[in-house]
Amino acid sequence: MSVENPAARRIVNDPALTASQKARYLSLEAENALAYPELDSHTRAALDDRVICDMYEGHAPYKPRYVLPDYNVVLTRGSDWLELPTPQSLEEAIHTLMVAYHHVPSVTGMPVYIGQLDDLLLPFCDGVSDERLYQQIKLFWRYLDRVLPDAFMHANIGPSDNRVARAILRVDAELKQIAPNLTFFYDPEVSSDDILQIAAANIAECSKPHIANHPLHDAVFGERGYGIVSCYNALPVCGGASTLTRVNLAKVAERSEDVTDFLDNKLPQYVDLNFRLTEARIDYLFNQSGFMDSFLVTEGWLDETRFAAMFGIFAMAEAVNTLQDKAGAAGRYGHDAGANALGHKISARLAQLVASRPMKNVWQGRAMLHSQAGLSTDEGFTPGVRIPYGTEPDPVSHIRALAAHHEFYSSGISEILTLDETVKANPAAIRDLCKGAFALGFREFTANVASNDLVRVTGYMIRLSDVEKFNAEAGSRTNTTALGAEAADVTSILDRKPRVVAHELFAGAGQ
Repeated sequence: MSVENPAARRIVNDPALTASQKARYLSLEAENALAYPELDSHTRAALDDRVICDMYEGHAPYKPRYVLPDYNVVLTRGSDWLELPTPQSLEEAIHTLMVAYHHVPSVTGMPVYIGQLDDLLLPFCDGVSDERLYQQIKLFWRYLDRVLPDAFMHANIGPSDNRVARAILRVDAELKQIAPNLTFFYDPEVSSDDILQIAAANIAECSKPHIANHPLHDAVFGERGYGIVSCYNALPVCGGASTLTRVNLAKVAERSEDVTDFLDNKLPQYVDLNFRLTEARIDYLFNQSGFMDSFLVTEGWLDETRFAAMFGIFAMAEAVNTLQDKAGAAGRYGHDAGANALGHKISARLAQLVASRPMKNVWQGRAMLHSQAGLSTDEGFTPGVRIPYGTEPDPVSHIRALAAHHEFYSSGISEILTLDETVKANPAAIRDLCKGAFALGFREFTANVASNDLVRVTGYMIRLSDVEKFNAEAGSRTNTTALGAEAADVTSILDRKPRVVAHELFAGAGQ
C-alpha cells in the first residue's frame, strides 16, 4: 500500500496553481524526499537553526543555481544536440534563442540569464529597418513574458549605444512586463549620455532597468565577461553559480557578547559552517549529479571551471543595531556615522574571511561575497546590507551611507532607492543620482518610482495590480507574483519611503 504525501496532494488540488506551476512544485517535493548531502553535526545544527541557509535550493543539487550560457556559441555554430542550424537572419537568431532558453536550467526551473542581447543580435541586423527591428523585439519580449513568466529571467544590454539596446528600452517601457528583468551596463568611456538618459527615463516609467557600473564589474571578471542575472547577481559568462548559501548576520550578532566577540569568534565560526554547507552542495553537483556531462558543457555553451560559489549575507542592519545595543550605543544603521562604520567594518571582515578560504570546483578557487536580497519569508530581517524599509533617508544620504560596502560584494549588491513620483517630470535627476552613486563606488544603481505599477521587490519585478488580483482571486499566470504577495505581507516591502531627489545635496553628481 502506497504512503500518501499530504504536501503533494495539496499541490495537486490547489486551484490557484496552473498545471505548469503544479509540476514545478511537485518536482521540488520529489527532490526533497531524497536524503540531503552529508553534513557534519555542527553544520546541520546551524542550518536547522537558519543561522546559515541553503536558500531552499533542494536536497539534491542536480543543476547549478544560476546558469549563464555563452549564447554566442549556438548563434555561430548551431547545436548538434538540439538539431539547430546556424541562424542566418534576425528572425532565425531570435528563434534559435527562444529554443535555447528552454534547455537552460536554473534554481527557478527557467533561465535566469538570456544573454547580452544587443551583442548577440546586432550581427543579424544588417539591412533590417528600425521599424522591423522594433516589431521583432516587441514580439520577442511578449513571448518571453508569456512563455517564461518568471521575473528572475534577466537580459543585459550595453555599454554601447546601439540600435538593439534602444529598441529593447523602447519596448520595455511600452510593455511594462515583469519579465524579463533588465540591466544596462554603463561605462562613461563607451556609453553615450543619450542612452543613459533613455535608461533613466525608463526607470521613471517602469522602474527598469538596473544600471550596472560596468568598469567595476569588468575589472573583476576580465576578458571572458560577466552577466547580471536573476535579481542583480554578477557572475561569469559561460559558467554561473553552483550554489548560493547565506549567513544571517542578525542571528550571529545575537549569539555574540560584543563587537569583538562577533568579529573575532562568532562570525568566523558561522562563516566556516556556511563554507562546509557550500562545499557539500558543490561536491554533489560536480561529482554525483552528472550535470557537467550535459550537452551545454560538451558543446561549449558552458565551461565547468567558470562556476562560482556565492557566499551570501543578509540582515546587516539588524546585526549592527543589535551590536550597538550591546555596546550601549544609540546610533541606528543607515542614519548614524558610527553604526554605518561598524557595518562597513563587518563587510571588510567578511571579505577577508571569504577570500582566505580555498575551494574546489569553484571559479578562481575562492567563493564570491554576495549581499543577498532576502526571501519572501524573511520576517524581521532586512535584505543584504540595505537600510530597513520605511526608515530610508533621502536618496543622497542613503547612497552615502551604503557606498563603502560595495567594494566587497563582487557577485552582487543592490540598494533600491524609492523615489517620489515627482521625479517623472525630471528623469535627468535619476541620471545624475546614478552618476553620483557610481562616483562613490556603487556597483549597481536601482530605483523604484512610487506611483509605478511595476516595482522591484528585492531585485525581481512585480506589478502591484497583479498582487491585488492574486490576493483577490488566489492565482497568477506569473511564477513570481506569489512571492511578491508574500513579501509584501511578511517583509513590508511596500513600506519603503518615497523620497524626493534634491540636486543640491549631491554637488557635482552630474559631472
